[in-house]
Amino acid sequence: MTQPGARVVVTTEGPVATITMTAPERLNAVDPAMLEELTAAVGSLDADPAVRVIAITGAGRGFCAGADLGAGRDITPDNQQDVDLSATLYGAGRLVRAIVTARTPTVALVGGVAAGAGLSIALACDYSLATESASFTMAFVKIGLMPDCGSTALVAANIGRAKALRMALTGERIPAPVAEAWGLICECVADEAYAERSRALLAQLAGSAPVAVAATSAAVTAAVLDLEAALAVEESGQVALLQTADFREGVAAFLEKRAARFQGH
Repeated sequence: MTQPGARVVVTTEGPVATITMTAPERLNAVDPAMLEELTAAVGSLDADPAVRVIAITGAGRGFCAGADLGAGRDITPDNQQDVDLSATLYGAGRLVRAIVTARTPTVALVGGVAAGAGLSIALACDYSLATESASFTMAFVKIGLMPDCGSTALVAANIGRAKALRMALTGERIPAPVAEAWGLICECVADEAYAERSRALLAQLAGSAPVAVAATSAAVTAAVLDLEAALAVEESGQVALLQTADFREGVAAFLEKRAARFQGH
């Protein structure tokens, strides 16, 4: 069964459901409407007893490149100060909550870049499987922002404070093999083996005892993650940063493809 949405497609094959972000022209960068669709899809599938595993993936070359700075409008360096990403911020938080609290096991299938909100979506899932050519990054600092969408907790829970700060403060791109070695993601496979491994993993999880899987995920998550506290700190800090001159300069530099000149205000 296929149910097309504005930017989200849900397909089911037996007990396996797949949610695909379908904005490949922008590497599946998310906006408020797309986040609302994604959250609704996760909730609907999680409530369906016939669905035993939920996969989340992206069409084209990217998994999800983070927030769409355009947010559906024509943004130029002259009007970019009008960009309001707060709706995307809160929408992404709701999606991450839905994924983390889902009783149905969730799998991120990452075949390209996972940046910003995309990184959070991938790490919120119970299992993250990536191709060798995929990459992961928190590049918020490059536009004068802080990590959000739960990433301060999700990344640190996986790789510890030192490497989480390395990713957050440098904004460097982490190749999938390195991400696996660090423990950021569960598994990395050769690109040519990715499709077969994805099918096998989803079939394995779909055949597992659903009540036991749900209890296991909830217990491990509770032991290492305080998502609500992280989201509260992130959302408060990010809303303040969205009002700064440094953020406006960061977006202008991004759009103009130049180095940002931050002034500290």
